[in-house]
Amino acid sequence: MGRPYAVKGRKKKRKLDEAAASDAAPPAEEAAEVGGEDKGEEEEENAAAAGDEEEHAAVEGLPVVPRPVDGKRRPGAIFVLERACLEVGKVGKTMQILNSDDHANYLRKQNRNPADYRPDIIHQALLAIFDSPLTKAGRLQAVYVRTEKGVLFEIKPYVRMPRTFKRFCGLMSQLLQKLSITAVGKREKLLNVVKNPVTRYLPVGARKVGLSFSAEKSVNLSDYVAKSCDDEPLVFVVGAMAHGKIDKEYTDDYIQICNYPLSAACCLNRICSALEQKWNIQ
Repeated sequence: MGRPYAVKGRKKKRKLDEAAASDAAPPAEEAAEVGGEDKGEEEEENAAAAGDEEEHAAVEGLPVVPRPVDGKRRPGAIFVLERACLEVGKVGKTMQILNSDDHANYLRKQNRNPADYRPDIIHQALLAIFDSPLTKAGRLQAVYVRTEKGVLFEIKPYVRMPRTFKRFCGLMSQLLQKLSITAVGKREKLLNVVKNPVTRYLPVGARKVGLSFSAEKSVNLSDYVAKSCDDEPLVFVVGAMAHGKIDKEYTDDYIQICNYPLSAACCLNRICSALEQKWNIQ
């Protein structure tokens, strides 16, 4: 006896419904895996965007330190940092300060020597100046920085410099593109690109002293500074590059303070210590 047509039709319909359901809805485990991958990609994109926002916000403005008041208005020290390696390049879609660690391949493709790109030298030099008791006592008058490309900018003596190298590079990149950095919540320019030469901004009668390991005149820095006149502003010209010499054409004296080559930060520490001893800054 044959099978009834009605029973055969119901089974066929049931098979078709099960096949449609399996095509429409994937298994729960597969759906969870797919959702997890999408969520992970979204989290990475959000984290990258947040990092870019934080780096951008870090250079929106600079904080200032309390300004010590010198009632006697005595002359202070002025520092000129020459040949600082601060060059902006377009890496990917962003403009960045080029350095030998992060952009070595980028620099080699352009036939440049990565060893010449050392913005960390000027960062350490500025921290040596602004962290010194000389600056905190209010005897720092001004700081001028000239880059290898000849860009000259001024830094106010009451700026609080970024402590980390990444934030410092972000600050310098913004400065070289926008030509000025203002204080947080104010319009006062704390870092400002100015016209060359630097001598137009130095006080009249200031004694300009260049320091180099290759100088023929060797001196004891403490004695040299102690012999200077108290009413005479002192300008110290120091190189902020990995190799080479500073321009000594506008200096009044060209001296060597050590029998060994010193880094810019070490040299500036010695200068600040000698001035602190002369002016009795404890």
